[in-house]
Amino acid sequence: MDIIIGTAGHIDHGKTALVRALTGVDADRLPEEKRRGITIDLGFAELNLEGIRFGFVDVPGHEKFVKNMLAGAHGIDVVALVIAADEGVMPQTREHFDICRLLEVKTGIVVLTKTDLVDEELLELVRFEAAELVQNSFLENAPVISVSAKTGAGIEELKEILKNTAQTIPVRENETVTLLPIDRAFSIKGFGAVVTGTLVSGEIAEGAEMELLPGKDSSVTKKVRVRGVQTYGKTVVAAHAGQRTAVNLGGIDYTEIERGMVLAELNNLRQTQIFDAQIEVLNNAPRSLKSRQRVRVHVGTVEVLARVQVLNERNEIAVGEKGLAQLRLETPIVAVPNERFIVRSYSPQRTIAGGRILDGLAVKHRRRDFATTRTRLEKWLAANAQNDKHTELRLFLETADEHGLTTSDLQARTGWRKEILENILSEVIAKKSIIKAEEFFLTRTAFENLLEKTFLEIESHHRHEPLSRGIGRETLREKVFAHLPIEIFRGALGELEKRDLITSEKDIVCAASYNRILSPIDQELLNKLQQIYALAKLEVPVLENALAEAVIGTKVTVEYARKIFQLLLDTGELVRVTPEFYFRREYLTNLVGKMREFAAAAPDKVIEVAQFKDLAGVSRKYAIPLLEYFDREKVTRRAGDKRLLL
Repeated sequence: MDIIIGTAGHIDHGKTALVRALTGVDADRLPEEKRRGITIDLGFAELNLEGIRFGFVDVPGHEKFVKNMLAGAHGIDVVALVIAADEGVMPQTREHFDICRLLEVKTGIVVLTKTDLVDEELLELVRFEAAELVQNSFLENAPVISVSAKTGAGIEELKEILKNTAQTIPVRENETVTLLPIDRAFSIKGFGAVVTGTLVSGEIAEGAEMELLPGKDSSVTKKVRVRGVQTYGKTVVAAHAGQRTAVNLGGIDYTEIERGMVLAELNNLRQTQIFDAQIEVLNNAPRSLKSRQRVRVHVGTVEVLARVQVLNERNEIAVGEKGLAQLRLETPIVAVPNERFIVRSYSPQRTIAGGRILDGLAVKHRRRDFATTRTRLEKWLAANAQNDKHTELRLFLETADEHGLTTSDLQARTGWRKEILENILSEVIAKKSIIKAEEFFLTRTAFENLLEKTFLEIESHHRHEPLSRGIGRETLREKVFAHLPIEIFRGALGELEKRDLITSEKDIVCAASYNRILSPIDQELLNKLQQIYALAKLEVPVLENALAEAVIGTKVTVEYARKIFQLLLDTGELVRVTPEFYFRREYLTNLVGKMREFAAAAPDKVIEVAQFKDLAGVSRKYAIPLLEYFDREKVTRRAGDKRLLL
């Protein structure tokens, strides 16, 4: 069993000394920490008690280093709230406690240190202060232990409490993709870049291909290879969630890595600069959290500046209240649903709120959409509380509407492991609440809306162009699916055909029930055009002349006659040889037959232009276009001035 314990408390209250007394490790590793006698950055140590491995994250207690404290507070299972018996509850005691509560740390221990410096009466007073601080919180019934790192008093009892506490820690959920927020990056001679952090989910195995997602100054992910893995100083094949982990990376220099980056599985997560969240403002915050307020947001090991957009009519979340908001970040981070974060005021810096991410890849909401967004987020919260992943998935898809999302999109959106996501997708598709269009998934509502719009557009075309065979496939796509993936377009047409609502032929789409019915005038024009081309045989008029002849004695225009002419092309009665010359198909078929008879009698199967003119009974004006047409149709192949019959 692996348990991560984070210390918390005011500066000089003995957090580092406590860790040293428990583990024998001095977590102050920096020369400046040694010189100044205070913890500045994160320190780490390990304690193994009867098969239970405790990874200690020692955090600085000075108010100037709360940023560093927050980088170590993520991913902890147990908090050791340290209060010095000679000073009692101090400002950073309260802030660290608030941070742990806002991060929803579930378990903890209250440790009263430096008991060798006080008498029992003062110690009792500090116990009372501590009880008052943690009243009505997750630490209200937590063990309280008095110790002295100097004399060793209470240390063994504390170890027993740690062992007992470990038994109450639930097994970490194994649904989220691998995520290692990086708190340190350095180089080891002969090995190269090494990163460390608390592995909050998934596993990291030697040889795995992974990626580093951006820190403050980067908008590009970096692919890396895991060359080696260590947990608690020992080389392992793989590290698992809940372990302090060191990873040797290939393909990158350590100078390219900084605290706040995330090591994740390849192509599973994406960076974001906007996320939707539920936020709780502290009771002791100086004022409410308001829209457009600039704040410092701490997610994982990163601190980033952001602007708040509260999603209510008042544009604020009052002190001591919860509300929904969107955070618009100044630099990209990685954010997954349910991840906790802390909000601190921009200046002066102090913790004012915290919350959890609901949609890590949100779009910027317009004011008119606030009510709809609130409803969706409230539904997501309710579904999440019930572990209703079907509803969670549907709500994420609702944000994409008709654009749909791919499996890759959904994995980045939900943060779920691939196998979990695929199982959920299979279930919702079977229930037909989600529709799959090739690689894309849509809600049934969005897909049905697309089908309706598509069919209405086809019917509209028939009404406005009653002589047309149907609407062009690309025209239909441009009108209804202009900004949507082509896969969704194909999926929609396929579904309409499956329902027998439309038919398609090559590039033309029409309603299945559509029948072209000609008016008497239309039929008269059609008959005239048929007669013109029938009488002309292979010496056809230019198209414009044929149309002009057809409208003589009528009140219709040449342009209208062109639409009737298109019917002859649609049915295949006429064949286009050039933009000017069109021939009846039967005459062309007869001519091909004559050519084949000629070829059978010719020893070389060659026909010259002059021979073709005589065979067809046409002048060169028609012979050359016809021969070029037969070349295109693979009836003949040109060889100089001759044609080889195929």
